[in-house]
Amino acid sequence: MTTDLYSVPAANGVESNLLRTAPSDDATASSSNSYKPNGTYQKPESSQSEAEQQQEELFSPSLISPEILAVLPEGYTARPLRRSDFHLGYLDVLRVLTTVGDITEAMWNERYDYLYKRNDEYYLIVICDGAGKIVGTGSLIVERKFIHSLGLVGHIEDIAVAQDQQGKKLGLRIIQTLDYVAAKVGCYKSILDCSEVNEGFYIKCGFRRAGLEMAHYY
Repeated sequence: MTTDLYSVPAANGVESNLLRTAPSDDATASSSNSYKPNGTYQKPESSQSEAEQQQEELFSPSLISPEILAVLPEGYTARPLRRSDFHLGYLDVLRVLTTVGDITEAMWNERYDYLYKRNDEYYLIVICDGAGKIVGTGSLIVERKFIHSLGLVGHIEDIAVAQDQQGKKLGLRIIQTLDYVAAKVGCYKSILDCSEVNEGFYIKCGFRRAGLEMAHYY
C-alpha cells in the first residue's frame, strides 16, 4: 500500500513541537482506564439505537491531540471516522488519492463493522470543515510484532485532502494527528510510504528516509 500526500505542497511549514505533544490531563484521565499497555482499547458495552450507532466513533476521541485541534482553521475539527461518514463525503475525498470503486452503503457498513470490531488496530481520522463536510482523511494501522518485546508499529496510510482545501496545512495536521495516536497507543515507531516529490514534506513532519519500498501488485 502506498501513502501519498496528494494535494498538500511540500513547502508547508511544520510546527514540530506539535508532534507527539503530551496529552492534557483531561484526555489522560478519560482514556487511562480504557487502554491497555499493548494498545488495546476496550469499548464499554451499551445498548444503542440505530441513530446512536451512526454517530458512534471508530475509536476514542480522547486520542485526538487537543493541541492539534487548536491550530486547525476556524470552524474545522478532527475526529475518528463514523459510520455516518458514508454520507458526508468520505469516499469522495479518498478519490482524490486513488481509485475507490462503486461502494454501496451496505458494502460500507460491512467494512465499517469489520474495522469497529478491531478498534485496537484501525484508527481512521477525518477533518471536517465548518459545515461538517469531510475535507481530509488519513489512516493508522497498528501492527503487532514479536520483536521489540511484542512491540507495536504504526503504518500511516491513505492521506488525502480535498482539492479545494489546499494551502490550509490540513495534510500536515492529519500526519500530526496520526503520529500522536500512534505514540499514545504505544507504538515504538511509525512508518509510511511516499513519492519522492513529497519526501521533503514528510522530513519536515519528523520522518526520515529508511530503506526502499518494494511492491508486488496482484
